Amino acid sequence: MNREEKQEIVQALTDQINEYGNFYITDTSNLTVAKINAIRRKCFENGITIQVAKNKLLIKAMEAAGGEYSGVYGELKGSSTIMFSSSANAPAKLIKELRKGKETKPALKVAFIDSSIFIGDSQIDALVNLKSKEQLIGEIIGLLQSPAKNVISALQSGGNTIAGLVKTLQERG
Repeated sequence: MNREEKQEIVQALTDQINEYGNFYITDTSNLTVAKINAIRRKCFENGITIQVAKNKLLIKAMEAAGGEYSGVYGELKGSSTIMFSSSANAPAKLIKELRKGKETKPALKVAFIDSSIFIGDSQIDALVNLKSKEQLIGEIIGLLQSPAKNVISALQSGGNTIAGLVKTLQERG
């Protein structure tokens, strides 16, 4: 691979890092071609972009992207496969699904989610349970609407009682 090809790969990785903001770096070494192809197919079905890249090129791409990725660099050893996704937990769910049974790969090396770094395969369960930004916003809106609905409901039901009371007092007077 010549210098020009390496620069193209680094630029493509940099663009993907900036576009998605979430990425998982996994170890898929020692998997058969059939298993790698099955992983690629599942990634495509789930809207996840997958790419194998050399660790030095990944580091150059992260440096070019300009974020705080220094915590990721130490985990880049051996073969690395990078997964990009708009959803923070989609790759974790896919990894967990792919590893049903006795399978141990793909193994998570590190995940970068909205400037947070999750190191090691032991983080898979935590990553699976992450909620998307849209889910969190929906929950917050629901929580904010709940007290307002209760107040409006109380005012409306109490308003009928007060109106009835005032009418009764007028008729007496």
